[in-house]
Amino acid sequence: MLVSAHDPFQPRRQLCSRCQRAQTACICHWISPINSIFDVLILQHPMEAANAKNSARLLHLSLPNSRLAVGETFDPQELDALLHGPSSVPGGTGGAVQPVLLYTEDAGTPAASRFDARSMMVDGRRKVERLRLVILDGTWRKSRKMLFENPALHALPRLALQNTPLSQYTIRKAHKPEQLSTLEAAGYALMQLEKDSEKYHPLLTAFDGFVLQQGALRQLGQAGRRGE
Repeated sequence: MLVSAHDPFQPRRQLCSRCQRAQTACICHWISPINSIFDVLILQHPMEAANAKNSARLLHLSLPNSRLAVGETFDPQELDALLHGPSSVPGGTGGAVQPVLLYTEDAGTPAASRFDARSMMVDGRRKVERLRLVILDGTWRKSRKMLFENPALHALPRLALQNTPLSQYTIRKAHKPEQLSTLEAAGYALMQLEKDSEKYHPLLTAFDGFVLQQGALRQLGQAGRRGE
């Protein structure tokens, strides 16, 4: 397992030291730092770490207090430290941190504790004071595998987004219309948790620019292969 600030791969191309992309495809100009009042932990599948279309790196760099860990099956003790370790959000109150998994409900998902962003309660009974939003970054199939291969993740209370706009992630194929990119899902979740949609609009605007850039780079690459 590798934790934060850099991707584990070292391509031969010269990389930007900040975003770890090829310098010709640097995404740093899209970074719009936002100080979330909640901890954010991004667990990224290794196959996503070097994917140019992946949005988790932009999300991580846009949330200064977030953490990003790369892995599929995590060491239980290391995962426990990631989930329950001290908060990285400055100025917060003390107390235990409650990790909450951002995960879409579907018919194939076993029943689990439900977290309500409106009341900040688990199963309508227990109030959460210190929250850590946990996000699985991978394809739908890979994220489900991560969930079931890590029992600690499977046991977390779950936050399922409701009534979100359609995804603008046009550079990758979604299996269902309601599926969002990692960045979009995190942005909408934080909007609901903080009850402040305006605060995270710059994040979604940055994502739109990132998508346009990746689309343009793809077209440029296709034209080059055709010899245009």
